[in-house]
Amino acid sequence: MSLLRGPFVRAALLVLVFAGFTCTDGSEHAATATLPAAFSDLLPHFLVEPEDEFIVKNKPVTLTCRSTPATQIYFKCNGEWVHQDDHLIERTVDPATALPVMQVTIDITRQQVEKIFGLDEYWCQCVAWSTTGTQKSQKAYIRIAYLRKNFEEEPQGKEVALDQEVLLHCHPPEGVPQAEVEWQRNEDVIDPASDPNFFITADHNLVIKKARLADTGNYTCVAKNIVARRKSTSATVLVYVDGGWSEWSKWSACGADCSMWRSRDCTQPSPGTGGKECQGLDFQSLNCTSEQCPQTVSGAEDVALYVGMVAVALCLTLLLIVVVLVYRRKKEGLDADVADSSILTTGFQPMGIKPSKPENSHLLTIQPDLTTTTTSYQGSLRSRHDAAGKFSMTNGPLLDPLPNGSHTLHNGKLNPDPAEFVTRLSTQSYFKTLPRDVANTSYGTFNFLGGRLTIPNTGISLLIPPEAIPRGKIYEIYLTVQRKEDLRLPLAGCQTLLSPVVSCGPPGVVLSRPVILSMDHCFDACLDNWAVRLKKQSYEGAWEDVLLMGEELVSEPYYCQLETETCRLFSEQLGTFALVGESLHMGAAKRLRLVLFSDTYCSTLEYNIRVYCMDDTQDVFKEVMQMERQLGGRLIDEPHVLLFKDSYHNLRLSIHDMPQAHWRSKLLAGYQEIPFYHIWNGSQRYLHCTFTLERLSLSTCELTCQLCVWQVEGEGQSFSLDFNIAKDTRAVDSEFLLMDSNATALAGPSAFQIPYLIRQKICSSLDAPCPNGADWRMLAQRLKLERHMSFFASKASPTSVILDLWEAQHFHSGNINQLATVMADIGKQEAMIFLVSDGEC
Repeated sequence: MSLLRGPFVRAALLVLVFAGFTCTDGSEHAATATLPAAFSDLLPHFLVEPEDEFIVKNKPVTLTCRSTPATQIYFKCNGEWVHQDDHLIERTVDPATALPVMQVTIDITRQQVEKIFGLDEYWCQCVAWSTTGTQKSQKAYIRIAYLRKNFEEEPQGKEVALDQEVLLHCHPPEGVPQAEVEWQRNEDVIDPASDPNFFITADHNLVIKKARLADTGNYTCVAKNIVARRKSTSATVLVYVDGGWSEWSKWSACGADCSMWRSRDCTQPSPGTGGKECQGLDFQSLNCTSEQCPQTVSGAEDVALYVGMVAVALCLTLLLIVVVLVYRRKKEGLDADVADSSILTTGFQPMGIKPSKPENSHLLTIQPDLTTTTTSYQGSLRSRHDAAGKFSMTNGPLLDPLPNGSHTLHNGKLNPDPAEFVTRLSTQSYFKTLPRDVANTSYGTFNFLGGRLTIPNTGISLLIPPEAIPRGKIYEIYLTVQRKEDLRLPLAGCQTLLSPVVSCGPPGVVLSRPVILSMDHCFDACLDNWAVRLKKQSYEGAWEDVLLMGEELVSEPYYCQLETETCRLFSEQLGTFALVGESLHMGAAKRLRLVLFSDTYCSTLEYNIRVYCMDDTQDVFKEVMQMERQLGGRLIDEPHVLLFKDSYHNLRLSIHDMPQAHWRSKLLAGYQEIPFYHIWNGSQRYLHCTFTLERLSLSTCELTCQLCVWQVEGEGQSFSLDFNIAKDTRAVDSEFLLMDSNATALAGPSAFQIPYLIRQKICSSLDAPCPNGADWRMLAQRLKLERHMSFFASKASPTSVILDLWEAQHFHSGNINQLATVMADIGKQEAMIFLVSDGEC
């Protein structure tokens, strides 16, 4: 018996006593009590079991266990018996049953819980004995209570129209127990029960169902638990009223000038708190009929008046004929000059590309006229607008004025001042949708030669093909990616945002051919798993479905080419677009990009690693990189891509395998978790979790660990980190922000890989059907675009549309010699490319 130790053995020996034996455990405590014979066959049952507790600051917690009939009770915590000296025992007798009752309490301190920090949760349970056997209580978990200071997401201020729905986001600080959330408006608690216009979601977000003027104010998210109470920064909500027109007044009497008028006022309602003024006319006039018009001239005076009017009309007619003839002659001269090859090929070189010269390179080459660098013409390309207010272009303009009133046409980059452009055009009513975010917007001025707009490092571009803008027209066009909360799409059910929200405009411009809008998407590109819709925002702000991907109609003004990571949208209209998807089954997956950052400099014991989980599109990655550069962060590993499935399972993040002698994690739980809906909805552009590590000495600089990110019952990714936090002090690597160094706006031939005249000759060669199939159909097959045959066939020049798509796909990586090789494979030899006729075909 000398080999037996501990409370469990001691308790077992006591059982022997109650069975009729008398033994001791070798210590000074002997168990000699026995139960009355009437109760000797009863198992103990618990009257009180230990409950979950939270340790607040350094105050210990007390666990209580009461059982009857019991001869002994001991606590076991995390698999180990608690020493008997730590138990406080109280014995009583139940007066109703005469059964013995035993109550035992123990105290648990913060230090005991912290000993197993990061390994497991601390738990305790009690075990009660009787002469018949033992019983175990439920487990009680003891956790250290805390509430972080910083909110994971704070509400943002908004300006909303009257009766519009308002959504204010709030993600409270991490805490144990989980924080309760309440909302305040101007320091007063919001109670949805008393005001049903408010609603607080399960995710703690505040919804104002219909904004009222009284809802204007400062909104604060308040988080509290047993440890502390935290307040977010206040978000100002401003409810404005757009003006409405009153009813038209009655027409006035016919005046002496043979006209009558009517008016209306912007008073129903009047614009308020920054609302928009009324749109449209507030005054109208009409000519009166002859019966209503008072006669002020009669007799001979009428004859003189009529004669004078006829003479004036004849003069105006003759003048008009002369103007039309002069205009037509100048226009013919303009078209001839523009078509001259010296304009279209002078200095042609694909931007930023230095191709090699394979054997077929001569097929798509025209020797430039080296004796001429520019061609001048009389007159102006501009429409009849005020020239003084037009866009000023420098550093290689499209049009340079010459002293004699003519202009010179260049291959050039457009480098406008975006701020000046926005300020000037925003004053014009037809630029109502002009964006204000100049940092994420490109602008340019274009004519029938076309061009290209690009937002660097976002994967977003707009290709304006030649002849898309009617001849004689010049458009000032913009391209922007929307980042404001007010422009988020209303998503229903399981819908999710799959692309950035992109605007190009101004809306309403007349296009002769579709432009191509390129933007990234973040889904698995398998239409068997998804129902993907293209949404377009109307001029009034409402969103409407304009296309179901995979079921495009060639007669519609929109058509999509879906690639692995990119969507190319053919559109005959400019506007605001986005892709929204709804999964058809749980196999549908979104691509998440996982990116790790840390602080560039660390002078304290604490060290933070931030893990961003974002949609796998370049525009979101650019935004995060720019934000981290401002914070002084640095990228500590290559980004990873994770397929996140529509399985309703959350995303978990954990950190492992740190050298325990030098580092420890301050995470109280085994992992962090991001709810499924926060990721799947896509309305939050990026989410992140922070792992706070602590080094035991300032001299510790080497950090090795494994960081894991996985979807519950799904795919996972891991980062193996091994670096020196002191030596590597580089900020966010600038190369990620300079991947796209091309000009944001290119006009004319410089925007295209294929020179204009070569393009025209290719089209004339391949548009006409050939019996052997050596036409545009074979070109589409060679370029792996055969899925869109019906779309190409519906266009006046199928070849031209195919080349537009090739230009959109290969602006950065394309090689014109590659296209020459394809042309050779089709069988169009050098002479045939430029001289083929219908008869030869």
